[in-house]
Amino acid sequence: MSIVDKIPCTIVTGFLGAGKTTLVRHVMERSPGRRLAIIVNEFGDLGFDGSFLSSCGIEGCNEDSVVELPNGCICCTVADDFVPALNTLLDRADPPEHILIETSGLALPKPLVQAFQWPAIRSRVTVDGVIAVVDGPAVASGFFADDPNALANQRAADQAVDHDNPLEEVFEDQILCADLVVLNKADLIDEGARDRVRAEIEEHLPRAVEIVETEHGRIDPRLLLGIKAAAEDDLDARPSHHGEGEDHDHDDFESVAMLVGTVTTAEDLAARVAKAAEVSGVLRIKGFAEVKAKPMRLVVQGVGRRIAHHYDRPWKAGEHRDGRLVVIGLKDFDQKAVAAALAGG
Repeated sequence: MSIVDKIPCTIVTGFLGAGKTTLVRHVMERSPGRRLAIIVNEFGDLGFDGSFLSSCGIEGCNEDSVVELPNGCICCTVADDFVPALNTLLDRADPPEHILIETSGLALPKPLVQAFQWPAIRSRVTVDGVIAVVDGPAVASGFFADDPNALANQRAADQAVDHDNPLEEVFEDQILCADLVVLNKADLIDEGARDRVRAEIEEHLPRAVEIVETEHGRIDPRLLLGIKAAAEDDLDARPSHHGEGEDHDHDDFESVAMLVGTVTTAEDLAARVAKAAEVSGVLRIKGFAEVKAKPMRLVVQGVGRRIAHHYDRPWKAGEHRDGRLVVIGLKDFDQKAVAAALAGG
């Protein structure tokens, strides 16, 4: 089967909180009448992004077109989770014209691209392109780089200390695999910072790859869909920190779901989340909650110290309104301190 006969798939990668889900929503919103399907992966046992997409009210964003894969990282569960989910979409009587695959923020895209070489799916689909979404303010603030002074002090104290930076490795692997880099949240940094971020991204790129600046993930779908990269046939051009066949796990990170009761105001919960985000090692907080006397569901998201919240939809009749937040952080972050902060302690 030629590439024209295969269903194209676009892999959307990017670190925690970069804006992948928002970008996917905009693509769906600006592609009316097109049969698109989404596979969305979560790191942790509580789905958030899948629910956020399937309930967004946009044509095509519904439970039939959104497949959610929680409980782990898609790059590590290809055989058990991804391939069956993909086949479910392909075996429909009316299969999608294009499939968007939103990976977990901790996923390495190359193992997923390699899965498209499997005979069971190679004849049916192709990787149209890998899109790396970059959080401009996070890169500008040095979020993915080691503190040079702290690193020098560590080396002076103990030359045997392992200085690998798991955040930087994941970030670099996502950039190295990209066919297009989306520099998101460009409106939150000044021109000088944007230039520095662009230069840092270009340092990691092994080949000529376009960098597109966006605000709030808004981008013309024509830039993302139809790249025709056939990335599964181009793996040598996509280096990685983890070689082919090398075991890859996420022991450097952990995720926990925490319950929050009904809150008095959205601002109150946002303040608690901001305090929780200050706990050392916390990378990302996101979830839903109920606000007293409000008919709408509150969405709260935090990336580093930046906290945002909005109401996304009315609560459904009979729907459980237990507020839950997913907290993702470096291994052994202080979960008790985070729980205390979220409880208002």
